[in-house]
Amino acid sequence: MTALLLAAEDVNVARNVAFYIIAAMMIVGALRVVTTNNLVHAALWLVVVLSGFAAQYILAGAEFVAVSQVLVYIGAVMVLFLFGIMLTRAQIGGETGLNNQNWAIGIPVGLLLFGLLTWVIIDAVDDSVIADGPPANTEEIADNVLSPYLIPFLAISFVLLAAAIGAMVLARKD
Repeated sequence: MTALLLAAEDVNVARNVAFYIIAAMMIVGALRVVTTNNLVHAALWLVVVLSGFAAQYILAGAEFVAVSQVLVYIGAVMVLFLFGIMLTRAQIGGETGLNNQNWAIGIPVGLLLFGLLTWVIIDAVDDSVIADGPPANTEEIADNVLSPYLIPFLAISFVLLAAAIGAMVLARKD
C-alpha cells in the first residue's frame, strides 16, 4: 500500500515538473510572438505556444482536445496565417515602426487587468473541487459536438476554401 502511495506521489511530482517546463516554454513563446520584428517568426512562435496548450491538455488527460488543438489550430489556422502573411506581400524580414509610441501605458493597464482577473477567478473558485466523473470517450464527444453542428461545420469549411482560393487568385502575378 505504501509503495502505491509513493508511486502516485512520484507521478504527481513528474506531472507538476512537466507542467512548469511547458508553461515556461509557452511564456517564452508568447513573449517572442509580441516582441519579434519578423511576421513569419511570430507565427512560428505562435505554433510553439499552441503546441504547449496541446501538451497541457495531454497532462490533464484530455487527449481528444489535445489532438483537436493540433489539427485545428496548429494544422489549419496556422497554415491560414502563413498563407495570409505570404499572400499580402508583406516585407520578409525585420520591420521597423511596428510599435505604438504609447506602448508604456499598456503595462499598468495589463497589470491591472491581470490583478482583476486573478481576483475574480479566486473569488469564483474558492475551495471548489472538481468531481471525478467517468471519462467520456471520443465517440460520445464527437456525437455531442458534431451532430447538431455538422451542416455549419461543412459550410464554414467551404467558405474557408473559397477564401483561400480567392486570395491565391488575387495574389497571382499576371
